[in-house]
Amino acid sequence: MMTVEVTLKLASSMDGKIALSNGDSQWITSSESRSRVHHMRANADAVFVGIGTVMADDPLLTARLVPMPDRQPVRIVADSRLRIDRDSRLLRSISSGRVIVATAVADGMEADSIKATGAEVWDCGDGAGTASVSPARLIAHCRAEGLSKIFLEGGGKLAASFILAGLVDRIEWFRAPLMIGGDGQSAIAALGLQHLSSAPKWQAVSTERIGPDLLETYIRLKSV
Repeated sequence: MMTVEVTLKLASSMDGKIALSNGDSQWITSSESRSRVHHMRANADAVFVGIGTVMADDPLLTARLVPMPDRQPVRIVADSRLRIDRDSRLLRSISSGRVIVATAVADGMEADSIKATGAEVWDCGDGAGTASVSPARLIAHCRAEGLSKIFLEGGGKLAASFILAGLVDRIEWFRAPLMIGGDGQSAIAALGLQHLSSAPKWQAVSTERIGPDLLETYIRLKSV
C-alpha cells in the first residue's frame, strides 16, 4: 500500500498565533518565508486547507515561482457543508490545476453547483452523522489517486483534527519575531487533552533563519 506523507505548514507569531482576534493576518511572516512556502507547494502532490482559510483569505494555493513549475499541485479544500464561494479564486482557476472539495455531503444541488465549475467533490464524511470531514477518509482518497505528498496549510481546526488522528508526519513551522497575545487565533485549535502524557510528541530536527523569521522542522515520534 502506498504511503501518504502529510506535512503541516504553520506560519505564526512567536507565541503561536496565526491572526489577530479580528482575523487580520496579512502578513505575519516575511516575503522570504512566503517564497519558501511556494517551493514547498511545488514539491507536493496536493495542497490542502480548510474552508475557514478559503473564506478568510480567498487563496489560489498555487506554487508561484520564477520560472513557473511544470506541474501545479492538486488543491484540496475541506468543506463539510459546501460553503465555498462559487466565485472564489480557487473555483475560478481550474485552468491552473485540479481543485477538489472534500465534504461530508457529496450529492445534491450544492455539490452539483461546485462540480459545474470544473471542481471535483469527494465524499469524506466520517460516517458518524457529525457532518465532519474525516481525515482518514480524505487520506484514503489521496492514496487511491496516487497523491503521496500532502502539504497541509491549516487552519487551526483542520491542523488539530489531523494531529489528533495521528496523520501529520512532519511540521514546518515558520515563526515571525512578533507577539500577538492570548486573544489571537491559535495555529492549532483545541486538542481536548486531559492528561499531559497523551500529548502528541515531536522531535525537532532543524532550525533555519529565513529573513527575519525562523523555520523550525519537527517529525512525529511514533507511539510504541
